[in-house]
Amino acid sequence: MDVHQVRRAVLEANSVLSSSRDGIQIYETLQTIKRYLGGTESPPSVKEKEEFIHSHFTTFLQCLISNLSPHWMELFQLDEEKELWDSFFLEGPADQSFMVLLDSIISTGPSFRLNKVVDVLERFLQRGGLSSLMWEVCKQQSQAGSLVLQEALLNKVVCLPDHLANKLQGENHPAFFPQNYFPLLGLEIIQVLERISESLRGGSDCSISFMSQVLGKVCVHGRQKELLSVLVPHLTDRTQSDCIWQRMCWRLIESVPDRWMEAVICAFVQAVPGPAVLSRLLGNLVVKSKKAQFVMTQKLLLLQYSYPTTLLQSLLGYLALDGTRRTLLTKVLKELLETWGSSSAVKHSPVEQQTYISRAILICLSHVKDTEIESLRQELLTSMMEGMKCHLDSNLPRVRYLGMVVAESVSARITPEGPALKFQYEEDNEIRELKSLLIQRPEQALVSDLPSVVNNRPSMTLNSVLKPSAKPRPGASEGDDSDLDSDDDLVPYDMSEDKELKKIKAPAYIRDCIEILTGPEDPDKYEATMGILETLIRRNAAAAQEVSVELTKVLLHLEEKTYIEGFMGLRQSALVALAVTDPIPVSHFLTAEFYSLNYSLRQRMDVLDVLATAAQELSRPATPKPERLPSVKQPSIQILSVDNPPQNWQQVVDERIKSKTRRFAKGPSRAELPCTPNKFGPVAGHFFFPLLQNFDRSLTTFDLLGDDHMVLGRLAHTLAVLMYFAVNTGVAAVMGKALLEFVWTLRFHADAYVRQGLLSCVSSTLLSIPAERLLEEVAEELLETQAWLADVAEKDPDGDCRSLALQNLFLMENLKKKLGTAPLE
Repeated sequence: MDVHQVRRAVLEANSVLSSSRDGIQIYETLQTIKRYLGGTESPPSVKEKEEFIHSHFTTFLQCLISNLSPHWMELFQLDEEKELWDSFFLEGPADQSFMVLLDSIISTGPSFRLNKVVDVLERFLQRGGLSSLMWEVCKQQSQAGSLVLQEALLNKVVCLPDHLANKLQGENHPAFFPQNYFPLLGLEIIQVLERISESLRGGSDCSISFMSQVLGKVCVHGRQKELLSVLVPHLTDRTQSDCIWQRMCWRLIESVPDRWMEAVICAFVQAVPGPAVLSRLLGNLVVKSKKAQFVMTQKLLLLQYSYPTTLLQSLLGYLALDGTRRTLLTKVLKELLETWGSSSAVKHSPVEQQTYISRAILICLSHVKDTEIESLRQELLTSMMEGMKCHLDSNLPRVRYLGMVVAESVSARITPEGPALKFQYEEDNEIRELKSLLIQRPEQALVSDLPSVVNNRPSMTLNSVLKPSAKPRPGASEGDDSDLDSDDDLVPYDMSEDKELKKIKAPAYIRDCIEILTGPEDPDKYEATMGILETLIRRNAAAAQEVSVELTKVLLHLEEKTYIEGFMGLRQSALVALAVTDPIPVSHFLTAEFYSLNYSLRQRMDVLDVLATAAQELSRPATPKPERLPSVKQPSIQILSVDNPPQNWQQVVDERIKSKTRRFAKGPSRAELPCTPNKFGPVAGHFFFPLLQNFDRSLTTFDLLGDDHMVLGRLAHTLAVLMYFAVNTGVAAVMGKALLEFVWTLRFHADAYVRQGLLSCVSSTLLSIPAERLLEEVAEELLETQAWLADVAEKDPDGDCRSLALQNLFLMENLKKKLGTAPLE
């Protein structure tokens, strides 16, 4: 009978609410139904309450909303009567109230009803409705029939800000903004965990899996920062001394479905303040869950590289803090070094990723113990040697430095008793930061592991070993220093203007220089000749042209027989002077020798440097010697005299303006430089085309398309320089066409330095050839190049290559705008 009475009462109430316009009758009807929720003077029986809640509550709420209108609400005269309508949503079962409210908002258009329901939903959130909802689900999770409702609730709880933003748009309430909603959700989760803790202490079982699903889905939706900014501090505090909270926290994360586990782990590793807290919150999750183990030991370390160094320190420190996890630490170190030592990874992965892996290796080295290193010594040594070779072979300085730092650090740990591996390089901020990772921060070290920190200190450098120490002279007592001050009263001579006496006179003729450089070894003559050679070449152009090729050959093969300060610069300056003085024969000789046998890579790169520097000098306009012309008044700075000040402020202002202003229309203030042609234009082809002829020919000791990719990269950069300095010359269009064909041939080269050179070639072509000539001569090549540039800008692993490709695309876009057409589309 109880069940039938509830059904009859609900049917009558729905009829009254739909048809009556009597406020008193509606109020009494609502009071009658409110009785089934409890809290009144005549509470219902248990069966009546269960029947109403499970079978009729949702339909009754829907009836309340469907009959809601401004006229209907005006029937309630008192505030408590209006509050009665809201109480059904605020005091009834939270899961059903939440679903009805949100479904009504989604399905209702702009109206009084929508505004009222939104206001009630906001009150629902403010009064802890979410914690009541999640607590109800946690108590009901053992019931299989509620799985569909739980899934719907999960979606609605996590996506509520999206639903409200889509519906209300510009009129959305601040309570529904993600930055406000998700911190509130975090506080509500804490409240539910408090109730679960009390339930467990009371001996009652309670499921936590719904909370895990909420956590996982929020993190997957990208709102982990807002949620964990509230959740992590509370969990950190509660798990510090409460074992029940610690186990609840472990279970909370362990129960996250595998499809969301990665997002949750990444969020926690970034949010926690250090490895000790991470260990307390996660426990041995990395050992229990295969998905978590893959994320923490593979994906975060080998497949991602955008995370900060603090994440690596927290993650690897977490692995080191427990004996059951340390086996994973040594496994991670081994895999990191194998990846670091892979030639394919060095060639094809971005420098940022290589830096990230290098940081992880150094942090691992700071945590592993000597006994653990001993078991992996041979494997680590093999990976280190392979990786060192790959990194030192790279054309990118940053990659080489990474190889040096990591190799030094690994070598110091693998063979602490042997000679230290040391490289010569200049330390910058990045290298100093890498080396600092070898020492654990104080909060990361365990008391039991403190001795290992001492053992991990970097070895002393060679400079510190050789640095002389202050020792007392033999026979001198510590207290007797009277003889040390015996000469204090003597005044030293001023030797600041003194010059070193030259032992030998410098040669005065170029042929004498050749004889000295090719004759018997005489250090003094050798040094004097190198110091004066460039000056003689530029001063005696006619004499230099007679022996230009012969002298170029001598200088190209010249070695530093004795130490001469700045020898390489003196040698290159002399070669550049020859190339500028007699460009055609010298360029023919240098470009032919570049592809000849019996030259080292250093000499071939010297050839490229000389050609590029000479082209730069030839392309500059000649600067005449400054001569004072009688008809031209030299510019001077006007200074206001302090002794004779102006009569008024206006005069002061005028004089200052005159003294600070450069005027261009009052006649010439200096002799104008004469317009001179680009001297590089007539000889540009002699510099350029021979370098392009044989780049694909393999010699016994020289293979540009093989192992000598460093020289190939320098060749590409040199060709770009030559193209750039041939701007607006007659041969520029032909050079540009040939250069684009060269680029097209090598566009998929594996080395990043080579690709950077090719992209520089494209830039030089676009900058050096007039837009009209580009469209006439190389329109088809530009179309192909534009498609390649777009692919590089999107997919190239090297950041500099992507940046250069974008710059070239902008240049092409500006070219289209300049012409006023769209020929490149």
